[in-house]
Amino acid sequence: MNWNDLTRNWADNYRALRQEFPKLEPSAMPFLKADQDRFESYLAATHDMSLKEAQDAFDAFLSQHEKALRTA
Repeated sequence: MNWNDLTRNWADNYRALRQEFPKLEPSAMPFLKADQDRFESYLAATHDMSLKEAQDAFDAFLSQHEKALRTA
């Protein structure tokens, strides 16, 4: 899964994002879902991570969900 796949079906994917990153605020998402870099910066700030840690965690999330889609 990549950023475009994620945002194409935002409602369903947001639930999975929230499970992985529970401090995401729904009210911030309309401003963030259009820009992966801004989203990763927000993720770092809200989850007490460095930007690199947030990028790595988000990449892992995308990879995990890509594998789940292949096995479904």
